[in-house]
Amino acid sequence: MSTSTFTLPRSNPPCKVALPDNLTQEQLLEFPAFKDWISTLQHTLALQERSDHTFHRDPYRLRQIDVQAADWFGPKHLGFVKLQAKITTDNGEWVPGAVFLRGGSVGMLIILQPDDIPEGSEKDKKVILTVQPRIAAGSLALAEIPAGMLDGGKLAGKAAEEIKEETGLEVHENELINMSELAISRASTNLWKAQGANQRGSSPDAKEELKNAMYPSPGACDEFLPLFLCQKRLPRKELETLGGKLTGLRNEGEKITLKLVPLEDVWIEGGRDAKALAALALYEGLRREKRL
Repeated sequence: MSTSTFTLPRSNPPCKVALPDNLTQEQLLEFPAFKDWISTLQHTLALQERSDHTFHRDPYRLRQIDVQAADWFGPKHLGFVKLQAKITTDNGEWVPGAVFLRGGSVGMLIILQPDDIPEGSEKDKKVILTVQPRIAAGSLALAEIPAGMLDGGKLAGKAAEEIKEETGLEVHENELINMSELAISRASTNLWKAQGANQRGSSPDAKEELKNAMYPSPGACDEFLPLFLCQKRLPRKELETLGGKLTGLRNEGEKITLKLVPLEDVWIEGGRDAKALAALALYEGLRREKRL
C-alpha cells in the first residue's frame, strides 16, 4: 500500500508519483535505473511536439506513476523497482505501462582458440558458457554467456571485471570490442541518412535516446545489455582446464560451472539465452561486413 505521493519534477502535465512504504521520494529519484528510464521516456514523449512525428496530433502524456514494490540489496542499495505508468492521450488512448526497473547489464561473447592453431584459422574455436541457477526461469542449470549488472564505471571495464569473476580469465578492457556499439551506431547513421533525404528539417538529434544495446524484454523491463566480444588465444592445456571449472562469487549466491562449446554450436547450446543468440547474431553480422 502506498504511503506517500509527490509530483514528479519537470513533468508536464504534472505527474503524481505514489510510493510504497519502504521507499522515499529521494531514494526513487536517486535510483540510477529510475533516473535513466524517466529521462529517456520524457525525451521520447517530447519528440511528439515535432510536426512530423506520428503522434503529433494526439500525443501521449505521462499522467501518473504508481510504484508498487521496491527490493533492496542491503540497507542502502536499492536493487529493483516495480511500477505502473499511466500514459494516455487527451482522447483516452493508452499504452501498456507496467515496468520492472533493474537498470543495465553487460554481456560477453568469449571466443577462445588454442595458440597452436595458425592465426586466421576458424578451427577449434570455443565459446565459454556459464551454467548456473536461474530461479526466475525455474532452472538450476541454465547455460548463458557471461554477464553482469552495471553499477557505474565504464562499460568495457565492467565487462572485463565480469569476465574475471565468472571465468577467472584476465582480460584488459582494451581487448574488448563493443559489438552493440559497432552495429547500432551504423544503423542509426543509415537511418539518419535515409530520413535526411526524405524529411524536411530532420536532424540527427530528432530521435529517441535509447542505449546502444540489446533490450531483452522491452515489453515490461528497462534492462539493456551492450554485448562485447573477447577473442583470446591460449595454450591448449590451459584452455581445456576451463571446462567444468567452478567459479562465481559465492558470497553473492553465484554458483557457476563453466562449459566450453564449439563456436558453431553456440546457437544450440545457448538457445535459451537471449544474450547468447543476440551476441552470436552481432558477431556473424559484423564479420560478414568485415568489421571484426
